[in-house]
Amino acid sequence: MTTPVLYAVKMPSYIDLFAGAGGMSFGMDRAGWTCLWAQDYWADAVETYRQNMPDHKVECVDVRELSKSYLVSALEGRPDWIVGGPPCQGYSTVGRRKREDERNLLFLKFRDIVAWLRPSGFVLENVLGLRDMSFQSDVVEVFNELGYNVSFRILKAADYGVPQLRRRVVFVGHRDVLFDSVVATNVPETYVSVRDAIGDLPALRAGEYADHYVNEPTTEYQRHMRADSRRLQGHVASKHPTSLVEAISYIPDGGNRRDIPVGLQPSSGFHNSYSRLASWLPAVAVTQNMGKPSGTRCIHPTQDRGLTTREGARLQSFPDGFTFHGPMMSQRLQIANAVPPLMAEALALSLEDPSRWKEAAPSASPNLDRLEVEARRIEDSESVARSDRLW
Repeated sequence: MTTPVLYAVKMPSYIDLFAGAGGMSFGMDRAGWTCLWAQDYWADAVETYRQNMPDHKVECVDVRELSKSYLVSALEGRPDWIVGGPPCQGYSTVGRRKREDERNLLFLKFRDIVAWLRPSGFVLENVLGLRDMSFQSDVVEVFNELGYNVSFRILKAADYGVPQLRRRVVFVGHRDVLFDSVVATNVPETYVSVRDAIGDLPALRAGEYADHYVNEPTTEYQRHMRADSRRLQGHVASKHPTSLVEAISYIPDGGNRRDIPVGLQPSSGFHNSYSRLASWLPAVAVTQNMGKPSGTRCIHPTQDRGLTTREGARLQSFPDGFTFHGPMMSQRLQIANAVPPLMAEALALSLEDPSRWKEAAPSASPNLDRLEVEARRIEDSESVARSDRLW
């Protein structure tokens, strides 16, 4: 009997720009991808990234200071993919005339790095409202000019097992083929609810904390979040005035400020402030104000307080063993800004799946000559020829 020959499958490599706390990298690693290098210019977030993924090479450096030769020396080889979340709302027909716009500078730097390193593909993601979507054709055009076939999709986190309805726009570019879609893992009937996600965490009153579990997990999601974790980090409830605690005590599960008696109504806030999460539904969106009842629907479904940092992390699909560094407000912002790891994992798995790709139209085929011209145009004063030889 002939022994079958086993071939090792090379998983994609990538670099992660604007990596933040590392939600995208963490999810891509779970899908088997290999991170060659990561960058952000936020010390707290970089420390979080480094502590949770110590085998990754991550640097706290301003992306605007990066050059081609610096990247070539930092990398052990050409990455298959470049992923990142630069702000790109400013890059519209009007924005093109405002090159000093900070959002333009960061987006254009991402474009430059793609042109320098010439990966097979790139992923550009961001949280966007529909009113921000007017720039989509401009982004596609920019990367078409570099020889990439580009498609974009709006992904709802809940479709990928994340207990949250927040949407992100994802642009995927490739030099040879056109990406179709990300395979959803959940449908509305199987969405993970807030109760499914955080119902096992210790109950707290305002100002209290807990660093260990007291209840057994009751859902698959809770078991997944706990994994091998034995202690809790960041399960600390913010302090609230007694009058505020009394006011929100009148709000039922999924209710809002209209349930608060007139005499106890807060004097500030918007129409969606002072609203409880609905325990039977995914969260609407996790924001940096997760601990403030005056934030957008961030009051615990049944406890009279805002969410803890750990509850916010769970609602973003960060497991309990993933710890955050820096002051509490920094930790909450890191969580709010992050790509949910479960969504990143689903994206990476779909990018590996040949059935999720289709042939690009002839007019959209890569223009490598133009790509080389663009790479040379944007290169700093350093020698492009010397850098090319390093590859």
